[in-house]
Amino acid sequence: MEGLRLIVGLGNPGPEHARTRHNAGFRLVDALADRAGGRFGIEAKLFGETAKIEVGGRPVWLLRPATFMNLSGKAVAAALRYWKIEPEQALLAHDELDLPPGVARLKFDGGHGGQNGLRDTIKLLGHGRFHRLRIGIGHPGHKDRVVSWVLGRPGSDDDILINRAIDDAIDVLPLAVGGDFSEAMKRLHTSRD
Repeated sequence: MEGLRLIVGLGNPGPEHARTRHNAGFRLVDALADRAGGRFGIEAKLFGETAKIEVGGRPVWLLRPATFMNLSGKAVAAALRYWKIEPEQALLAHDELDLPPGVARLKFDGGHGGQNGLRDTIKLLGHGRFHRLRIGIGHPGHKDRVVSWVLGRPGSDDDILINRAIDDAIDVLPLAVGGDFSEAMKRLHTSRD
């Protein structure tokens, strides 16, 4: 399988959203850029901010959509077109209610599972054949509390766990960027279990 050329962090722009659970994807690409010495710049035609970095010695574009979560697909589709990248070469990092904090999982293809950034991307692409990095944020226990949960900030313990999951994911990204997804998954899915 081809490696990754684009890593998208899903989230909502603006300082009021910066540390919310919903912005776990932004946190991942921010951490990646920090580690690689990348700087984000506004790219109006791609409806977001972009940075170019190297992961495992290979060039990778990072994208932070400025469209708000439920319109993320607009930025993803624009970036794929502009850089002539196949959806199969893209990874979307997002918050995941069905995983506990501290857990991150790689996945390829599938539905949106109620995640609005994935929903919009699948709608615009017409399929779900892209990679996902699911960053666990836990579930509030009742569906009526989900919106305030994802838009809220995690407590300090959960925050530490979310950062740890992001670090674990970043550690295996060179494998994914190189195209060795099965090894990346094996290492990520067995770390700290």
